[in-house]
Amino acid sequence: MGSTEQQDLAVVRGVYEAFGRGDVAAITARFAEDGTVAQSPALPWGGTHHGHAGLGHFLGTLTGHVASVPESQQLFADGDGHVVQVGRTRGVVRANGAGFDVAEVHVWTVRDGVVTRFEAYLDDAAMQAALRAPAGASTAAG
Repeated sequence: MGSTEQQDLAVVRGVYEAFGRGDVAAITARFAEDGTVAQSPALPWGGTHHGHAGLGHFLGTLTGHVASVPESQQLFADGDGHVVQVGRTRGVVRANGAGFDVAEVHVWTVRDGVVTRFEAYLDDAAMQAALRAPAGASTAAG
């Protein structure tokens, strides 16, 4: 693996580590000021968010709705600024206590040591089911 791939992977790993600690400042420091976050608008935190303010809105809305941690099963770089994470997100919906375990893919674009674009793809139907579930329910999806 080349040094560019290793550097890109290190940036993305740093974001995941910061997310796990709830360290928004460390996440923001790894994002370009004009970076973009994109996720399906079908989710309350979804849509396209621009810049550090958009990143903050995305993170605040996400963590306001769910307590979750992404669990990487594969993380790889293509050497051209793209890093892909394949894994699951597991957690609990804050409003109803419903547990969820949902497949996800994250696509990162890294330039000059910072994230310029983050795209999150997951099983939207499974996540929406968890968001609508009765209190204390548990949902899972393949």
